[in-house]
Amino acid sequence: MHPALERFVAQFKATVGDAFIDSWFIVDAERNVVEFNRAFFSLLPRQVARGLRGKRCFEVLELSICRTGCIAEQCWKARAHMRLDEINGRPVQTEQPMRFVLSAIPIYDDDGNPVGALEVQRNVTDEAVVQTKYQDMLDTEARERERLQAKIRSRTRELLDTNQQLLRVQKELVTMKKGLGG
Repeated sequence: MHPALERFVAQFKATVGDAFIDSWFIVDAERNVVEFNRAFFSLLPRQVARGLRGKRCFEVLELSICRTGCIAEQCWKARAHMRLDEINGRPVQTEQPMRFVLSAIPIYDDDGNPVGALEVQRNVTDEAVVQTKYQDMLDTEARERERLQAKIRSRTRELLDTNQQLLRVQKELVTMKKGLGG
């Protein structure tokens, strides 16, 4: 491991590493996992989690962006913190779909070269499910409201037509009454 990365890992773990409730891992410049927290370990199937150190991050957590837009590579390229919302993924060897908010910061050596990245994964799967169900409920209610509005418009037209017929019949009655000498 690069000495600058070793220093970062030691300092991060000593100061804030345990304060995170979200899962996190640190990768080197080749995207090998060099450190992680218990939340990340717990996210993975046991057989994957046991041999985690040294594996490439995409070998343990398959995210929809891994092949085309790795967040670690994005932060190295931008030389800045990156955040990506609503990223689909799943731990390897599972069929359990998950959704994450990802954050990553680059880690540099003394010469300013990227030597690693810290990636934090906030699991928002439950919130996404609730949001999807809520949106489905809103869509269903909107369709029902439109159906009821159409029915009201139809009934209103029927009432107006019936009212027009009633007025014609009343006029005819008045005319008939006059003709009868009434």
